[in-house]
Amino acid sequence: MEKITGLELSPRKIDYLKYLYQKDARIRTNEISEHFNVDPSTITKTITELSNSGYVDHIPYRGVKLTKMGKEYATFLIHRHRILSLMLKQHGLESEDACREASRFEGYVSKKAIDRICSSMGHPRMGVCGKIDHAYCDFGQ
Repeated sequence: MEKITGLELSPRKIDYLKYLYQKDARIRTNEISEHFNVDPSTITKTITELSNSGYVDHIPYRGVKLTKMGKEYATFLIHRHRILSLMLKQHGLESEDACREASRFEGYVSKKAIDRICSSMGHPRMGVCGKIDHAYCDFGQ
């Protein structure tokens, strides 16, 4: 995969990739639509954009799944979310609040910033939302 900056996708597309990663299977667009409470035509448009960018494999009427590139990027997205939510927890927020707040702004935080935050935290292995994978952390482990 090309070098990740962390700023490649909109917050909504980030949510979709993380959702697909958690499902780890081919998902129908209607299921995504219901989960996010978004019109199916909007989901189809966004999924088509993600497919054109190489993040998902979309077969109309059969569903959507992450490509290899999509899985790699989703791994980074989850890493970023877990680092940010842990940082917020360490600064006084309750776990659920930290997770929710991280979701609100994580799409605007670069990989470079995440790498530095992760390094300054000593490369934690466990976050508020689960295990922290350091596969895409450029500052060692």
